Amino acid sequence: MPGRTFTAVYLDVGDVVLRKARESDREAIIAHAIDPDVRAHLGGPQPRHAVEHDLDAAGVGAVTDAPGAFVLADKATDTLVGTMSLTRRGMHHPGHVAPGGEELELSYTLDRDRWGRGLAFRAAHAVLRAAAAELPDEPVIVVTDSRNTRSLRLARRLGFVPATTFVEYGAEQTLAVAHLRQFAERP
Repeated sequence: MPGRTFTAVYLDVGDVVLRKARESDREAIIAHAIDPDVRAHLGGPQPRHAVEHDLDAAGVGAVTDAPGAFVLADKATDTLVGTMSLTRRGMHHPGHVAPGGEELELSYTLDRDRWGRGLAFRAAHAVLRAAAAELPDEPVIVVTDSRNTRSLRLARRLGFVPATTFVEYGAEQTLAVAHLRQFAERP
């Protein structure tokens, strides 16, 4: 089911913007990737040396090279506060709703000091709404550690419905699904 990808490179969500990564984001990207709170349900913090090596090898821009991949930046300071993507979930991962896989997958991370403010909801809703205006209707999935109650609540609030569970990264994951048409602007 490989299909079109979301092509936006910048979205203004009020107090934050979704944009591509820049060299000036390097230290914030490292801090984000090694933070045990941010990475608690993502397999744990990454070793600093590994993150630095990857950034040195591929460049900071590689973090958001994929169509539909963004950093979340505070609009007032342009400081990175998280990541968000609407990209294709590869067949090398378990958890799909279509036989051929490659569904659009919404994912995000957010600095701990930004949790509980509705930021992830606003950013995710903006991404999904923009994608619905650009792409044909198709399933969109969210995959999260089943213990991550905050992300599961966010998915439900956005309109995603839990469909199945499976094990990945040594933990049970919940896959929830919605359709792009749910996010289309109504006339």
